[in-house]
Amino acid sequence: MSSDTPAGIRRGDGTPLLREGDLPPTGHFIDGAFRPIGADDLFDVVDPADGEVVARTPRGTAGEVDEAVDVARRALPAWAALTPRDRAGILLAIADRIEEHRDLFERLEQVNTGKPAAVAEDDVTSTIDSFRFMAGAARAITSEAAATYAADHLSVILREPLGVIGVVTPWNYPLLMGVWKIAPILAAGNTLVVKPSEQTPLTTLKLAELTADLLLAGVLNIVTGSGTVVGGRLSNHPGVDMIALTGSVGSGRAVAREAADSLKRLHLELGGKAPVLVFPDADLEAAAQTLRSAGYWNSGQECGAACRVLVHASVAAEFTEHLVREVSEIVVGEPGAEGVELGPMISEGHFERVKGYLQRAKDAGIRAAVGGGPLEGPGFFIAPTVLVDVPGDAECALEEMFGPIVTVETFETEEEAIERANEAPYGLAASVFTEDARRALDVPSKLDFGTVWVNTHLVIATEAPWGGFKSSGYGRDLSLYALDDYSRTKHVMHNRARG
Repeated sequence: MSSDTPAGIRRGDGTPLLREGDLPPTGHFIDGAFRPIGADDLFDVVDPADGEVVARTPRGTAGEVDEAVDVARRALPAWAALTPRDRAGILLAIADRIEEHRDLFERLEQVNTGKPAAVAEDDVTSTIDSFRFMAGAARAITSEAAATYAADHLSVILREPLGVIGVVTPWNYPLLMGVWKIAPILAAGNTLVVKPSEQTPLTTLKLAELTADLLLAGVLNIVTGSGTVVGGRLSNHPGVDMIALTGSVGSGRAVAREAADSLKRLHLELGGKAPVLVFPDADLEAAAQTLRSAGYWNSGQECGAACRVLVHASVAAEFTEHLVREVSEIVVGEPGAEGVELGPMISEGHFERVKGYLQRAKDAGIRAAVGGGPLEGPGFFIAPTVLVDVPGDAECALEEMFGPIVTVETFETEEEAIERANEAPYGLAASVFTEDARRALDVPSKLDFGTVWVNTHLVIATEAPWGGFKSSGYGRDLSLYALDDYSRTKHVMHNRARG
Protein backbone atom coordinates (compact mmCIF):
# COMPACT_ATOMS: atom_id res chain seq x y z
CA MET A 1 0.00 0.00 0.00
CA SER A 2 1.01 3.62 -0.49
CA SER A 3 0.68 6.41 2.01
CA ASP A 4 0.88 10.20 1.99
CA THR A 5 3.70 11.54 4.13
CA PRO A 6 3.23 14.81 6.03
CA ALA A 7 5.52 16.42 3.45
CA GLY A 8 3.07 15.56 0.69
CA ILE A 9 5.19 12.94 -1.09
CA ARG A 10 3.41 9.65 -1.65
CA ARG A 11 5.78 6.77 -1.07
CA GLY A 12 5.58 3.15 -2.19
CA ASP A 13 5.61 0.09 0.03
CA GLY A 14 9.34 -0.45 -0.30
CA THR A 15 9.20 -3.17 -2.95
CA PRO A 16 12.05 -2.51 -5.41
CA LEU A 17 10.95 -1.74 -8.96
CA LEU A 18 14.00 -3.48 -10.41
CA ARG A 19 14.82 -7.14 -10.07
CA GLU A 20 18.05 -9.06 -10.53
CA GLY A 21 19.11 -8.99 -14.17
CA ASP A 22 17.01 -5.95 -15.10
CA LEU A 23 19.91 -3.52 -15.38
CA PRO A 24 21.72 -3.47 -18.72
CA PRO A 25 25.47 -3.85 -19.10
CA THR A 26 26.89 -0.40 -18.45
CA GLY A 27 29.86 -0.30 -20.79
CA HIS A 28 30.03 1.31 -24.19
CA PHE A 29 28.15 -0.58 -26.94
CA ILE A 30 30.40 -0.67 -30.02
CA ASP A 31 30.32 -2.98 -33.04
CA GLY A 32 27.43 -5.01 -31.67
CA ALA A 33 28.88 -5.77 -28.23
CA PHE A 34 29.35 -4.18 -24.82
CA ARG A 35 32.85 -3.26 -23.71
CA PRO A 36 33.87 -4.12 -20.15
CA ILE A 37 34.32 -1.13 -17.86
CA GLY A 38 37.03 -0.40 -15.36
CA ALA A 39 36.57 0.64 -11.77
CA ASP A 40 37.65 4.25 -12.19
CA ASP A 41 36.27 7.42 -13.76
CA LEU A 42 32.59 6.50 -13.72
CA PHE A 43 29.35 8.48 -13.59
CA ASP A 44 26.85 7.67 -10.85
CA VAL A 45 23.37 6.99 -12.18
CA VAL A 46 21.02 8.15 -9.42
CA ASP A 47 17.38 7.39 -8.61
CA PRO A 48 15.98 10.93 -8.16
CA ALA A 49 13.15 9.72 -5.92
CA ASP A 50 15.57 8.86 -3.11
CA GLY A 51 19.04 9.97 -4.23
CA GLU A 52 20.43 6.42 -4.22
CA VAL A 53 22.98 5.25 -6.83
CA VAL A 54 21.44 2.71 -9.24
CA ALA A 55 24.39 2.03 -11.54
CA ARG A 56 27.66 3.48 -12.80
CA THR A 57 28.63 4.15 -16.40
CA PRO A 58 32.01 5.04 -17.93
CA ARG A 59 33.13 8.50 -18.92
CA GLY A 60 33.80 8.00 -22.60
CA THR A 61 36.90 9.45 -24.25
CA ALA A 62 37.50 11.03 -27.63
CA GLY A 63 39.36 7.87 -28.63
CA GLU A 64 36.33 5.71 -27.88
CA VAL A 65 34.17 8.06 -29.96
CA ASP A 66 36.68 7.75 -32.81
CA GLU A 67 36.46 3.96 -32.63
CA ALA A 68 32.66 3.99 -32.61
CA VAL A 69 32.55 6.34 -35.61
CA ASP A 70 34.98 4.15 -37.53
CA VAL A 71 32.81 1.11 -36.80
CA ALA A 72 29.67 2.96 -37.91
CA ARG A 73 31.44 4.07 -41.09
CA ARG A 74 32.40 0.46 -41.92
CA ALA A 75 28.86 -0.76 -41.25
CA LEU A 76 27.27 1.93 -43.42
CA PRO A 77 27.53 0.35 -46.91
CA ALA A 78 25.83 -2.90 -45.94
CA TRP A 79 23.02 -1.18 -43.99
CA ALA A 80 22.43 1.46 -46.68
CA ALA A 81 22.31 -1.25 -49.35
CA LEU A 82 19.33 -2.98 -47.74
CA THR A 83 16.03 -2.36 -49.44
CA PRO A 84 13.48 -0.22 -47.59
CA ARG A 85 11.44 -3.38 -47.15
CA ASP A 86 14.32 -5.17 -45.42
CA ARG A 87 15.10 -2.23 -43.14
CA ALA A 88 11.40 -1.90 -42.33
CA GLY A 89 11.24 -5.54 -41.32
CA ILE A 90 14.09 -5.00 -38.85
CA LEU A 91 12.44 -1.90 -37.37
CA LEU A 92 9.21 -3.82 -36.89
CA ALA A 93 11.15 -6.59 -35.16
CA ILE A 94 12.70 -3.99 -32.83
CA ALA A 95 9.24 -2.63 -32.04
CA ASP A 96 8.03 -6.15 -31.23
CA ARG A 97 11.06 -6.75 -29.00
CA ILE A 98 10.33 -3.59 -27.03
CA GLU A 99 6.68 -4.59 -26.74
CA GLU A 100 7.77 -7.98 -25.43
CA HIS A 101 9.83 -6.26 -22.71
CA ARG A 102 7.52 -3.29 -22.18
CA ASP A 103 7.26 -3.75 -18.42
CA LEU A 104 11.03 -3.82 -18.02
CA PHE A 105 11.53 -0.64 -20.05
CA GLU A 106 8.85 1.12 -18.03
CA ARG A 107 10.39 0.13 -14.70
CA LEU A 108 13.90 1.09 -15.81
CA GLU A 109 12.68 4.48 -16.94
CA GLN A 110 10.83 5.05 -13.67
CA VAL A 111 13.87 4.23 -11.54
CA ASN A 112 16.30 6.23 -13.68
CA THR A 113 14.14 9.35 -14.06
CA GLY A 114 11.53 9.25 -11.27
CA LYS A 115 8.68 9.21 -13.77
CA PRO A 116 5.23 8.20 -12.57
CA ALA A 117 3.98 4.93 -14.02
CA ALA A 118 1.58 6.67 -16.44
CA VAL A 119 4.36 8.78 -17.94
CA ALA A 120 6.73 5.83 -18.34
CA GLU A 121 3.96 3.77 -19.91
CA ASP A 122 3.21 6.55 -22.41
CA ASP A 123 6.91 6.86 -23.24
CA VAL A 124 7.22 3.17 -24.07
CA THR A 125 3.98 3.12 -26.05
CA SER A 126 5.18 6.07 -28.13
CA THR A 127 8.60 4.45 -28.55
CA ILE A 128 7.02 1.34 -30.06
CA ASP A 129 4.78 3.45 -32.28
CA SER A 130 7.76 5.47 -33.54
CA PHE A 131 9.56 2.35 -34.75
CA ARG A 132 6.42 1.03 -36.40
CA PHE A 133 5.63 4.30 -38.12
CA MET A 134 9.18 4.72 -39.43
CA ALA A 135 9.13 1.13 -40.70
CA GLY A 136 6.18 2.04 -42.90
CA ALA A 137 7.54 5.47 -43.81
CA ALA A 138 10.80 3.93 -45.04
CA ARG A 139 8.78 2.19 -47.75
CA ALA A 140 6.84 5.27 -48.80
CA ILE A 141 9.56 7.80 -49.64
CA THR A 142 8.39 10.34 -52.18
CA SER A 143 10.21 12.85 -54.37
CA GLU A 144 9.78 14.79 -57.57
CA ALA A 145 8.78 12.55 -60.46
CA ALA A 146 11.39 11.41 -62.96
CA ALA A 147 10.77 13.39 -66.15
CA THR A 148 12.33 15.25 -69.05
CA TYR A 149 12.77 18.75 -67.64
CA ALA A 150 15.48 19.65 -70.17
CA ALA A 151 15.20 18.60 -73.80
CA ASP A 152 16.50 15.07 -74.43
CA HIS A 153 17.60 14.68 -70.81
CA LEU A 154 15.85 12.47 -68.25
CA SER A 155 16.10 13.65 -64.65
CA VAL A 156 15.90 11.12 -61.83
CA ILE A 157 15.85 12.22 -58.17
CA LEU A 158 17.46 9.75 -55.77
CA ARG A 159 17.02 9.74 -52.02
CA GLU A 160 20.16 8.57 -50.20
CA PRO A 161 21.27 8.12 -46.58
CA LEU A 162 23.36 10.95 -45.17
CA GLY A 163 25.93 8.60 -43.66
CA VAL A 164 27.03 8.40 -40.02
CA ILE A 165 24.87 10.40 -37.61
CA GLY A 166 25.98 11.50 -34.15
CA VAL A 167 23.04 11.57 -31.74
CA VAL A 168 22.95 13.39 -28.40
CA THR A 169 19.87 12.67 -26.30
CA PRO A 170 18.45 14.36 -23.17
CA TRP A 171 17.66 13.18 -19.66
CA ASN A 172 13.97 14.07 -19.58
CA TYR A 173 12.84 11.42 -22.11
CA PRO A 174 15.84 9.09 -22.42
CA LEU A 175 14.18 6.27 -24.34
CA LEU A 176 11.57 8.20 -26.29
CA MET A 177 13.75 11.10 -27.44
CA GLY A 178 16.46 8.62 -28.31
CA VAL A 179 14.09 6.63 -30.49
CA TRP A 180 12.68 9.80 -32.10
CA LYS A 181 16.20 10.04 -33.55
CA ILE A 182 17.21 6.38 -33.85
CA ALA A 183 14.12 5.13 -35.72
CA PRO A 184 14.15 7.59 -38.66
CA ILE A 185 17.96 7.52 -38.85
CA LEU A 186 17.87 3.74 -39.28
CA ALA A 187 14.86 3.88 -41.59
CA ALA A 188 16.69 6.25 -43.92
CA GLY A 189 19.66 3.86 -44.15
CA ASN A 190 22.16 5.62 -41.90
CA THR A 191 24.35 4.27 -39.11
CA LEU A 192 24.82 6.12 -35.84
CA VAL A 193 26.69 6.75 -32.62
CA VAL A 194 24.51 7.75 -29.66
CA LYS A 195 25.57 9.67 -26.57
CA PRO A 196 22.79 9.32 -24.01
CA SER A 197 22.65 11.72 -21.09
CA GLU A 198 25.12 10.60 -18.46
CA GLN A 199 22.29 10.92 -15.94
CA THR A 200 19.85 8.60 -17.72
CA PRO A 201 21.58 6.02 -19.95
CA LEU A 202 19.86 2.87 -18.73
CA THR A 203 16.99 2.39 -21.20
CA THR A 204 19.19 3.30 -24.17
CA LEU A 205 21.71 0.66 -23.11
CA LYS A 206 18.91 -1.85 -22.51
CA LEU A 207 17.57 -1.15 -26.01
CA ALA A 208 20.99 -2.00 -27.45
CA GLU A 209 21.24 -5.15 -25.34
CA LEU A 210 17.83 -6.48 -26.32
CA THR A 211 18.08 -5.69 -30.05
CA ALA A 212 21.73 -6.53 -30.73
CA ASP A 213 20.74 -9.70 -32.59
CA LEU A 214 18.39 -7.80 -34.89
CA LEU A 215 20.75 -5.14 -36.25
CA LEU A 216 23.93 -5.57 -38.23
CA ALA A 217 26.92 -5.10 -35.94
CA GLY A 218 28.14 -1.49 -35.99
CA VAL A 219 24.90 0.06 -37.18
CA LEU A 220 23.95 1.30 -33.69
CA ASN A 221 26.74 2.29 -31.30
CA ILE A 222 26.54 3.93 -27.85
CA VAL A 223 29.28 5.83 -26.04
CA THR A 224 28.38 7.08 -22.58
CA GLY A 225 30.00 10.13 -21.04
CA SER A 226 29.91 13.89 -20.79
CA GLY A 227 28.58 16.32 -23.35
CA THR A 228 31.86 18.20 -23.35
CA VAL A 229 34.01 15.18 -24.23
CA VAL A 230 31.77 12.69 -26.05
CA GLY A 231 29.30 15.19 -27.50
CA GLY A 232 32.12 17.55 -28.42
CA ARG A 233 34.05 14.88 -30.29
CA LEU A 234 30.97 13.72 -32.16
CA SER A 235 30.33 17.33 -33.16
CA ASN A 236 33.79 17.99 -34.57
CA HIS A 237 34.58 14.51 -35.90
CA PRO A 238 35.20 14.67 -39.68
CA GLY A 239 33.66 11.21 -40.11
CA VAL A 240 30.29 12.26 -38.70
CA ASP A 241 27.94 13.60 -41.36
CA MET A 242 25.29 15.08 -39.08
CA ILE A 243 24.61 15.81 -35.41
CA ALA A 244 21.08 15.32 -34.12
CA LEU A 245 20.54 16.73 -30.64
CA THR A 246 17.65 17.17 -28.27
CA GLY A 247 18.73 19.39 -25.41
CA SER A 248 19.08 22.89 -24.07
CA VAL A 249 19.70 26.02 -26.12
CA GLY A 250 23.18 26.18 -24.63
CA SER A 251 23.92 22.63 -25.74
CA GLY A 252 22.63 23.42 -29.22
CA ARG A 253 24.90 26.43 -29.54
CA ALA A 254 27.91 24.43 -28.34
CA VAL A 255 27.23 21.66 -30.86
CA ALA A 256 26.75 24.17 -33.68
CA ARG A 257 30.08 25.81 -32.90
CA GLU A 258 31.91 22.49 -32.83
CA ALA A 259 30.26 21.35 -36.06
CA ALA A 260 31.00 24.53 -37.97
CA ASP A 261 34.49 23.65 -39.21
CA SER A 262 33.34 20.45 -40.93
CA LEU A 263 30.10 22.04 -42.17
CA LYS A 264 28.15 18.96 -41.06
CA ARG A 265 24.39 19.11 -40.98
CA LEU A 266 22.58 19.83 -37.73
CA HIS A 267 19.23 18.76 -36.35
CA LEU A 268 18.53 20.69 -33.15
CA GLU A 269 15.43 20.26 -30.99
CA LEU A 270 16.07 22.68 -28.15
CA GLY A 271 14.16 24.36 -25.34
CA GLY A 272 10.70 25.84 -25.15
CA LYS A 273 8.48 28.17 -23.18
CA ALA A 274 5.00 27.34 -24.40
CA PRO A 275 2.46 30.14 -23.99
CA VAL A 276 -1.20 29.25 -23.45
CA LEU A 277 -3.58 31.96 -24.69
CA VAL A 278 -6.92 31.77 -22.85
CA PHE A 279 -9.57 34.04 -24.38
CA PRO A 280 -12.71 35.21 -22.56
CA ASP A 281 -14.99 32.90 -24.55
CA ALA A 282 -12.93 29.78 -23.69
CA ASP A 283 -14.21 26.87 -21.65
CA LEU A 284 -12.21 27.88 -18.58
CA GLU A 285 -12.77 24.73 -16.59
CA ALA A 286 -11.72 22.53 -19.51
CA ALA A 287 -8.63 24.69 -20.07
CA ALA A 288 -7.61 24.30 -16.42
CA GLN A 289 -8.13 20.54 -16.59
CA THR A 290 -5.92 20.42 -19.69
CA LEU A 291 -3.16 22.31 -17.89
CA ARG A 292 -3.26 19.91 -14.96
CA SER A 293 -1.71 17.40 -17.32
CA ALA A 294 -0.01 19.53 -19.98
CA GLY A 295 1.66 21.90 -17.53
CA TYR A 296 2.91 19.25 -15.13
CA TRP A 297 3.49 16.19 -17.30
CA ASN A 298 6.85 14.62 -16.52
CA SER A 299 7.08 17.06 -13.58
CA GLY A 300 7.23 19.98 -16.00
CA GLN A 301 10.52 18.66 -17.38
CA GLU A 302 9.06 18.90 -20.86
CA CYS A 303 10.08 21.37 -23.57
CA GLY A 304 6.49 21.66 -24.79
CA ALA A 305 4.92 22.03 -21.34
CA ALA A 306 2.04 24.48 -20.99
CA CYS A 307 4.01 26.64 -18.58
CA ARG A 308 3.10 30.28 -19.40
CA VAL A 309 -0.59 31.19 -19.28
CA LEU A 310 -1.78 34.45 -20.85
CA VAL A 311 -5.43 34.83 -19.83
CA HIS A 312 -7.82 37.68 -20.62
CA ALA A 313 -8.13 39.98 -17.62
CA SER A 314 -11.92 39.68 -17.56
CA VAL A 315 -11.79 35.95 -16.79
CA ALA A 316 -8.42 35.71 -15.05
CA ALA A 317 -9.81 35.32 -11.55
CA GLU A 318 -12.25 32.58 -12.56
CA PHE A 319 -9.66 30.71 -14.62
CA THR A 320 -7.05 30.92 -11.86
CA GLU A 321 -9.53 29.52 -9.36
CA HIS A 322 -10.11 26.51 -11.62
CA LEU A 323 -6.37 26.04 -12.21
CA VAL A 324 -5.40 26.28 -8.54
CA ARG A 325 -8.08 23.74 -7.64
CA GLU A 326 -6.79 21.30 -10.27
CA VAL A 327 -3.15 21.73 -9.29
CA SER A 328 -3.93 21.38 -5.60
CA GLU A 329 -5.23 17.88 -6.32
CA ILE A 330 -2.10 16.65 -8.12
CA VAL A 331 -0.59 13.64 -6.34
CA VAL A 332 3.18 13.90 -5.89
CA GLY A 333 5.22 10.80 -5.23
CA GLU A 334 7.84 8.27 -6.14
CA PRO A 335 7.59 5.56 -8.79
CA GLY A 336 5.73 2.54 -7.53
CA ALA A 337 3.30 4.52 -5.39
CA GLU A 338 -0.37 4.45 -6.36
CA GLY A 339 -2.02 7.27 -8.27
CA VAL A 340 1.11 9.44 -8.60
CA GLU A 341 0.91 12.18 -11.23
CA LEU A 342 4.10 14.09 -10.53
CA GLY A 343 7.56 12.79 -9.66
CA PRO A 344 10.87 14.40 -8.66
CA MET A 345 13.29 16.60 -10.52
CA ILE A 346 15.90 14.57 -12.35
CA SER A 347 18.88 15.48 -10.15
CA GLU A 348 19.98 17.46 -7.16
CA GLY A 349 21.55 20.05 -9.45
CA HIS A 350 18.33 20.60 -11.37
CA PHE A 351 16.35 20.57 -8.13
CA GLU A 352 18.50 23.47 -6.88
CA ARG A 353 18.10 25.28 -10.20
CA VAL A 354 14.29 25.14 -10.01
CA LYS A 355 14.35 26.17 -6.35
CA GLY A 356 16.40 29.19 -7.41
CA TYR A 357 13.75 30.29 -9.91
CA LEU A 358 11.05 30.02 -7.26
CA GLN A 359 13.07 31.96 -4.70
CA ARG A 360 13.83 34.76 -7.15
CA ALA A 361 10.16 34.97 -8.11
CA LYS A 362 9.26 35.25 -4.43
CA ASP A 363 11.92 37.92 -3.91
CA ALA A 364 10.42 39.86 -6.83
CA GLY A 365 7.02 39.89 -5.11
CA ILE A 366 5.39 37.24 -7.30
CA ARG A 367 2.83 35.18 -5.38
CA ALA A 368 2.49 31.41 -5.42
CA ALA A 369 -1.24 30.62 -5.33
CA VAL A 370 -0.33 26.99 -4.67
CA GLY A 371 3.02 25.30 -4.09
CA GLY A 372 6.04 27.52 -4.39
CA GLY A 373 8.90 25.44 -3.04
CA PRO A 374 10.48 22.05 -2.35
CA LEU A 375 8.85 19.22 -0.46
CA GLU A 376 10.48 17.70 2.62
CA GLY A 377 11.95 14.24 2.56
CA PRO A 378 14.32 12.13 0.45
CA GLY A 379 14.46 12.81 -3.27
CA PHE A 380 14.35 15.95 -5.38
CA PHE A 381 10.68 16.93 -5.17
CA ILE A 382 9.20 20.37 -5.96
CA ALA A 383 5.58 21.07 -5.13
CA PRO A 384 3.35 21.69 -8.17
CA THR A 385 3.18 25.46 -8.34
CA VAL A 386 1.04 28.21 -9.85
CA LEU A 387 2.58 31.69 -9.85
CA VAL A 388 0.01 34.48 -10.30
CA ASP A 389 0.00 38.21 -11.07
CA VAL A 390 3.19 37.68 -13.05
CA PRO A 391 4.59 40.70 -14.94
CA GLY A 392 5.21 40.01 -18.62
CA ASP A 393 8.91 40.82 -18.30
CA ALA A 394 9.53 38.61 -15.26
CA GLU A 395 12.29 36.02 -15.40
CA CYS A 396 9.82 33.25 -14.64
CA ALA A 397 7.62 34.36 -17.55
CA LEU A 398 10.35 34.33 -20.19
CA GLU A 399 12.91 31.70 -19.18
CA GLU A 400 12.51 27.94 -19.35
CA MET A 401 12.39 26.79 -15.73
CA PHE A 402 11.79 23.12 -16.60
CA GLY A 403 9.92 22.30 -13.44
CA PRO A 404 6.33 21.85 -12.19
CA ILE A 405 5.57 25.56 -12.42
CA VAL A 406 2.89 27.40 -14.40
CA THR A 407 2.85 31.20 -14.48
CA VAL A 408 -0.30 33.27 -15.03
CA GLU A 409 -0.33 36.70 -16.72
CA THR A 410 -3.24 38.77 -17.97
CA PHE A 411 -3.87 40.60 -21.24
CA GLU A 412 -6.49 43.03 -22.50
CA THR A 413 -6.54 42.59 -26.30
CA GLU A 414 -5.94 39.80 -28.78
CA GLU A 415 -3.11 41.77 -30.38
CA GLU A 416 -1.40 42.16 -27.01
CA ALA A 417 -1.71 38.44 -26.28
CA ILE A 418 -0.11 37.51 -29.61
CA GLU A 419 2.70 40.03 -29.24
CA ARG A 420 3.55 38.88 -25.74
CA ALA A 421 3.35 35.21 -26.65
CA ASN A 422 5.88 35.81 -29.42
CA GLU A 423 8.28 37.87 -27.30
CA ALA A 424 10.05 34.91 -25.68
CA PRO A 425 13.12 33.69 -27.56
CA TYR A 426 11.67 30.17 -27.87
CA GLY A 427 9.40 28.98 -30.65
CA LEU A 428 8.62 25.34 -30.02
CA ALA A 429 4.95 25.13 -29.01
CA ALA A 430 1.92 27.18 -27.98
CA SER A 431 -1.81 26.75 -27.55
CA VAL A 432 -5.00 28.77 -27.94
CA PHE A 433 -8.19 28.25 -25.96
CA THR A 434 -11.29 29.79 -27.54
CA GLU A 435 -14.77 28.82 -28.72
CA ASP A 436 -14.65 31.39 -31.54
CA ALA A 437 -14.09 29.43 -34.76
CA ARG A 438 -12.61 32.35 -36.70
CA ARG A 439 -10.20 33.19 -33.88
CA ALA A 440 -9.24 29.52 -33.62
CA LEU A 441 -8.20 29.60 -37.29
CA ASP A 442 -6.60 33.05 -37.32
CA VAL A 443 -4.56 33.32 -34.11
CA PRO A 444 -2.39 30.19 -34.65
CA SER A 445 -1.18 31.63 -37.96
CA LYS A 446 0.19 34.65 -36.06
CA LEU A 447 2.04 32.66 -33.41
CA ASP A 448 5.72 32.00 -34.11
CA PHE A 449 5.83 28.39 -32.92
CA GLY A 450 6.38 25.05 -34.64
CA THR A 451 3.29 23.49 -33.08
CA VAL A 452 0.13 25.34 -32.06
CA TRP A 453 -2.73 23.47 -30.41
CA VAL A 454 -6.30 24.74 -30.24
CA ASN A 455 -8.35 23.83 -27.15
CA THR A 456 -5.78 21.22 -26.15
CA HIS A 457 -2.07 21.03 -25.38
CA LEU A 458 0.76 18.48 -25.54
CA VAL A 459 -1.09 15.99 -27.72
CA ILE A 460 1.50 14.49 -30.09
CA ALA A 461 0.96 12.26 -33.11
CA THR A 462 3.78 10.26 -34.67
CA GLU A 463 2.45 11.22 -38.12
CA ALA A 464 2.84 14.98 -37.46
CA PRO A 465 6.16 16.88 -37.31
CA TRP A 466 7.61 18.15 -34.04
CA GLY A 467 10.16 20.95 -33.91
CA GLY A 468 10.53 24.65 -33.36
CA PHE A 469 11.54 28.06 -34.58
CA LYS A 470 13.91 30.72 -33.21
CA SER A 471 15.98 29.55 -30.24
CA SER A 472 14.07 26.27 -30.15
CA GLY A 473 16.20 25.08 -33.05
CA TYR A 474 15.49 23.55 -36.44
CA GLY A 475 14.85 20.16 -37.94
CA ARG A 476 11.79 18.01 -37.40
CA ASP A 477 11.23 14.89 -35.33
CA LEU A 478 8.45 12.41 -36.15
CA SER A 479 6.51 12.21 -39.43
CA LEU A 480 7.88 11.90 -42.95
CA TYR A 481 9.72 15.19 -42.40
CA ALA A 482 12.18 13.39 -40.12
CA LEU A 483 13.16 11.10 -42.97
CA ASP A 484 13.84 14.20 -45.05
CA ASP A 485 16.20 15.46 -42.34
CA TYR A 486 18.21 12.24 -42.30
CA SER A 487 18.57 11.77 -46.04
CA ARG A 488 19.90 13.68 -49.02
CA THR A 489 18.67 14.14 -52.56
CA LYS A 490 20.78 13.47 -55.63
CA HIS A 491 19.87 14.51 -59.14
CA VAL A 492 20.98 12.07 -61.86
CA MET A 493 20.46 13.33 -65.44
CA HIS A 494 20.61 11.01 -68.44
CA ASN A 495 21.21 12.27 -71.97
CA ARG A 496 18.82 10.16 -73.99
CA ALA A 497 19.26 11.94 -77.33
CA ARG A 498 19.75 9.49 -80.24
CA GLY A 499 21.56 10.80 -83.26
